[in-house]
Amino acid sequence: MLQVGLMSRRRPEADQIPVTSTPARARLDPGAGLARPAPPYDRYKWVALSNTTLTMLMATIDGSIVIIAMPAIFRGIHLSPLAPGNITYVLWMIMGYLLVQAVLVVTLGRLGDMYGRVKIYNLGFVVFTLASIALSFDPFTGGHGALWLIVWRVVQAFGGAMLISNSAAILTDAFPANQRGMALGINQIAGISGQFIGLLLGGLLAAWDWRSVFWINVPIGVFGTVWAYRSLREIATTRRARIDWVGNVLFAVGATSLLAAITYGIQPYGGHSTGWTSPVVLAGLIGGATVLVLFGIVETRIAEPMFQMGLFKIRAFAAGNAASLLGSIARGGLQFMLVIWLAGIWLPLHGYDFTVTPLWAGIYMLPLTAGFLIAGPVSGYLSDRYGSRIFATSGLLLAACGFTGLMLLPVNFPYWAFALLILCNGLGSGLFASPNTSSIMGSVPPWHRGAASGMRSVFQNSGMSLSIGIFFSLMIAGLANTLPRTLSAGLRAQGVPAGVAAHIASLPPVSTLFSALLGYNPVKSMLAPSGTLATLPARNAAVLTGRQFFPNLIASPFHHGLIIVFTAAVAMSIAGAAVSLLRGRPYQQPDDEALESDSSDGAVASVRLRG
Repeated sequence: MLQVGLMSRRRPEADQIPVTSTPARARLDPGAGLARPAPPYDRYKWVALSNTTLTMLMATIDGSIVIIAMPAIFRGIHLSPLAPGNITYVLWMIMGYLLVQAVLVVTLGRLGDMYGRVKIYNLGFVVFTLASIALSFDPFTGGHGALWLIVWRVVQAFGGAMLISNSAAILTDAFPANQRGMALGINQIAGISGQFIGLLLGGLLAAWDWRSVFWINVPIGVFGTVWAYRSLREIATTRRARIDWVGNVLFAVGATSLLAAITYGIQPYGGHSTGWTSPVVLAGLIGGATVLVLFGIVETRIAEPMFQMGLFKIRAFAAGNAASLLGSIARGGLQFMLVIWLAGIWLPLHGYDFTVTPLWAGIYMLPLTAGFLIAGPVSGYLSDRYGSRIFATSGLLLAACGFTGLMLLPVNFPYWAFALLILCNGLGSGLFASPNTSSIMGSVPPWHRGAASGMRSVFQNSGMSLSIGIFFSLMIAGLANTLPRTLSAGLRAQGVPAGVAAHIASLPPVSTLFSALLGYNPVKSMLAPSGTLATLPARNAAVLTGRQFFPNLIASPFHHGLIIVFTAAVAMSIAGAAVSLLRGRPYQQPDDEALESDSSDGAVASVRLRG
């Protein structure tokens, strides 16, 4: 088999990519399609960094901004999110966005390699902005209004996937090897921080007008679109190839089935508190996993595959993505658990009304965001000099320490201790994200950077979706064992009839969790349909609907669930750190200009990428 290589720049512990996975031109010339880094005096790389960082911030803010704004949104369309059957709307408003991005980022990254990364990226700005406009002009109410929002959130996620899948590749093209860690670090930390900034921004904007949650994207999207079209340019040579329709269809069907099954798995089914025993959920899990296995087999037999399976022979790429998946699972459900903890228990116990607790939960979580913002750029800069492995591994271990500390806190904690622990968690995640991304993107051939960026995003976004299913299921399982007894006894003690108390205690715990998450008084929401509050003495009714009753009632069961959840997060973080160690020794990758120069004579024997 004819192979091309750079024997003069041979890297230690190299892993070879089969040339059958690269185009003919790449086999004969590794410089084909390479991104020649801009000279040091060229300002283009800073333009690319600032534009893509704005993009990552905007796209990830929208992944979480609706969480806090959900009560205002549902009030605006005159729909109770806690009414029977409406929990599905709530879940799909959140999960639909994550699911679409997880499914499409690889395809859109691959299209960027074929037709131009900047071209696909710019189109993403247009789609994202138009979808934001459509979301803000929802013409319906009730269930139809909710469906309008869900559909356009899917379209918005499609635009976001175009942006996210190509932003890392654009940066890798624009920056020389010795600055990529810093650039990708800033970009990635902006994306991760956006998940938490969205919580705060959603609360602030929803207090004014629920439509402003979507309006905020319009000026940013218009400005970013014009700026990107005027300023960004294609550096890498595009390589036209056949679209892998079989791979695209198999991946879309498998990933959608799997993630949709997880979404329905955390909803009650029959007499069970979760839906994991539902035939539909089981079929989705088994069928989706089977299709994804078939997808992996098919991709190894296609000349120009969507998913470059040969890249997994690169140790840094494989270990980095595995660590990213585990770290994302550990981190992904954290924001939900912390919001529920703060909004449902801690803030009411400290005098905050339930209607404002989601907003203040976002404010009190700012140390977490600060940790990301501090550690990300610093670790990216240092990893350019000293290698990725030590920082990425240490970051996950530090995050595990943060989870351990949260697990040991009492439910009614002193805030300084909570702030210190979530700052520790943010610092750990920041330490991990930048070097890990730089390691992944710097380890692949330049002509595969778009696909590699998409593959990296798949693991990260899938981890987020998986973590929501895993963490909510673990929390619900923990609550299901203890909450019914506690809730029934507490209600009866305040004069609620035994039959009503038993009925409320038998309601799925997911309703209680979402009540706390969305800023509703859970007891008031559960008692309202029965009319029981009107029949009770005023003193008892005041106690039941006050700020102390529900937090004190749920504190012990919730803490039981938290221990289970954070134990799983610690295990995931430690496993991710162990995998991160396998990425190999630190190395300095030769820049693309040198690669192109070395390959110009066409007289070398094999392309090797270090592990």
